[in-house]
Amino acid sequence: MKLITAKEAAEKVLSKEPLFILDVRNQDAFGDWKIEGFHIEHLNVPYFDLIEGVEEIVDKIPKDKDLLVVCAKQGSSEMVAEMLDEAGFEDVLVLQGGMRAWSEYLKHVKIGDLSNGGSIYQFVRVGKGCLSYFIESDGEALIVDSSRSVDSYIDFAKEKNITIKHVVDTHLHADHISGGRLLREKTEAVYHLPPKDAEEVQFSYEPLEEGKDLQVGGATVRVQSIYSPGHTIGSTSLIVDDKYLLTGDILFVESIGRPDLAGKAGDWADDLRNTLYNTYEQLNNELIVLPAHFSNTSELGDNGAVQAKLGDLFEKNDGLNMDEETFRKAVSENLPPQPNAYQEIRQTNMGKISPEANEQSEMEIGPNRCAIHG
Repeated sequence: MKLITAKEAAEKVLSKEPLFILDVRNQDAFGDWKIEGFHIEHLNVPYFDLIEGVEEIVDKIPKDKDLLVVCAKQGSSEMVAEMLDEAGFEDVLVLQGGMRAWSEYLKHVKIGDLSNGGSIYQFVRVGKGCLSYFIESDGEALIVDSSRSVDSYIDFAKEKNITIKHVVDTHLHADHISGGRLLREKTEAVYHLPPKDAEEVQFSYEPLEEGKDLQVGGATVRVQSIYSPGHTIGSTSLIVDDKYLLTGDILFVESIGRPDLAGKAGDWADDLRNTLYNTYEQLNNELIVLPAHFSNTSELGDNGAVQAKLGDLFEKNDGLNMDEETFRKAVSENLPPQPNAYQEIRQTNMGKISPEANEQSEMEIGPNRCAIHG
């Protein structure tokens, strides 16, 4: 038996290695969310069905592929792996920290260089489908839509001798707990929020408003704010270096954002359509769209990044090619289940409640579900 980290597991998934996963969580947890990717096979058998032994499943597990056993936190999968080892399986892998660790792991990918120096990086939360951004130039950085595992950004900045100056949330998140305030606390960065999403927040912030651009590295890199409501009433997109369009949860590579997470599907559907079909339509089609989430591993490129040209999305993304009636139905009917604990996550991001770290981890377990379809 061998423990592997979430990072090592992600490398196997992203490199499309054949992998057989024995998931010993309960069936409802497995049905809600699992490790997915190309060339991955699953067998879900709850741990309590295996306490007496693994004899009934040995014929269902291939011996010519890597075998990874996963559970919620690690303990159950270790015990099952030991039984499989005794049953003759060699080099059984166990996910260290279980699916909780899988949910929190962040991998950074360089997206590209900026025209006057500096770079933009995408931090991919592989197990949760969250995407955040690290924009650096001239020794300064701006972080967009941070996950709560802020040490990943801080360590990256230290490694590159960069000072984190600004932290931005493009909207009030409902699927994950923002690391914005924690980054401000640890780095003294300025924390920016769209004011229309911040009317109930219990802390101070700098308004993120259209026309109030940000600078990274003195005047080296311009970050232009564009009011783009629809997923939330305050949703704001960012154009970085006149080349990259950070769309938050408004536009994804294979879908569009949902307007119902604050109970406003009917009211915000028109805002969402206006943003997608009017505001974005007027932008340069060569802009590279960098969203805040992905739903499927098919959206990951060969290097593990999620991106697409805006013009290509207007051709291929179904959410940008609907008549008005079809669009309204698509964003208000037959939507996926809402994110787990999304109301509590919104309250946490407003500063109304302050769950302990373990509670926050439990609240975030599961897929992001911010798109109108998975």
